[in-house]
Amino acid sequence: MTQDTMEPIQPTRSRAVFSQEDFGLIRTAIAHYLREVQDQPESVKYANLYHRLGRVA
Repeated sequence: MTQDTMEPIQPTRSRAVFSQEDFGLIRTAIAHYLREVQDQPESVKYANLYHRLGRVA
């Protein structure tokens, strides 16, 4: 009797969805939108996103 040896399947490396340049563009767009919604409660969420993107780019 022979025992079949199966090699475990290695997951493929995931590719980045956004480039570093994309993060800068998204951050610029959010900065513009922040000026439009600055007096609304949701502006806090966008401000936080803006700052998080600043750490990535």
